[in-house]
Amino acid sequence: MRMSRAVFLLAFVGLAACGGDARLRDLRSFTGGPDEFSVIPGKELQSPKDYASLPTPTPGGSNLTDPNPRADAVKALGGKPGALVPGGVPTSEVGLVNYVSRNGVAPAIRQELATEDEQFRKRQSRFTKIRITRIDRYNQAYRKQRLNAYKEAARWRAAGANVPSAPPEDH
Repeated sequence: MRMSRAVFLLAFVGLAACGGDARLRDLRSFTGGPDEFSVIPGKELQSPKDYASLPTPTPGGSNLTDPNPRADAVKALGGKPGALVPGGVPTSEVGLVNYVSRNGVAPAIRQELATEDEQFRKRQSRFTKIRITRIDRYNQAYRKQRLNAYKEAARWRAAGANVPSAPPEDH
């Protein structure tokens, strides 16, 4: 009797260990973005005088109670709602933009990087399709690109740059 309970408990714990959110460290995106503000009414709900005059619903767009949801969310998080309006480069950042674009600008850099990253991940996971358990492939794929903060700080100090102190390195 005790042995069957122990086996049952062990099987239950083993099955529970298989759970969890497997998408947490997955390299693919499963959503179009956060929707934390999708169900919270920004202003008090009101009953319209005529239901026939209501505009058609626009998911992710404006509505009568929340005419500018994205700007309201940015403001609630401490940002500048005006930054959502495409209006060119702010005057405070013109010098920076001119400096970084002095050698030219690739207009489709995001798409190019996404394609190159996808190809890189496919090359890195060539023989990893067969597996018994779930494995975090993120660190495996990018381990050669990882920076060692302590070596970088030492390199910059040796070059004569002022580098802030860091916590002691764990050995």
